[in-house]
Amino acid sequence: MSPVKTRLPAVEGWFTLDDEAPALLGSRCTSCGNFAFPRETFFCRNPHCQGKEFAETPLSRTGTVWSYTNAGYRPPEPYVSADPYVPFTIAAVELAAEQMVIMGQVVPGVQVDDLHVGDEVELVLDTLYEDDEHEYVVWKWRPLLGAGVRACADTGATDGTAPADG
Repeated sequence: MSPVKTRLPAVEGWFTLDDEAPALLGSRCTSCGNFAFPRETFFCRNPHCQGKEFAETPLSRTGTVWSYTNAGYRPPEPYVSADPYVPFTIAAVELAAEQMVIMGQVVPGVQVDDLHVGDEVELVLDTLYEDDEHEYVVWKWRPLLGAGVRACADTGATDGTAPADG
């Protein structure tokens, strides 16, 4: 039996490690209420505010796809990727409550053709990479309906596949 690995965030302080309800950790300006991610510590990003005090705040766990693409090339270091490299999907997700867009990977198995602008997604944790002692995790976006469900919604299919043309 292999030893249990210690689970660590790949980027310290950017998100919680709560498997049931992970959250990105942002900040809110105490002067104007503007949200920021990653957390702001020096000055408010609102150009109309001179605020310099911030409250750490968990951000919304759900949002809508604003844009998406794939990473068909190996990102440069310090990003750690599988060898051989496996392309993945990236989504820019708008958090409605905070009115901000957060980039992130989409869970494995969801391809660009599976996503649409306006799809609802939720924040989940997933392994980025592992070493002998640690599992390094990041946040990813997971469609609330699941990949392929939209394609088969009108066909009555229940297995996530759409019927072949013809």
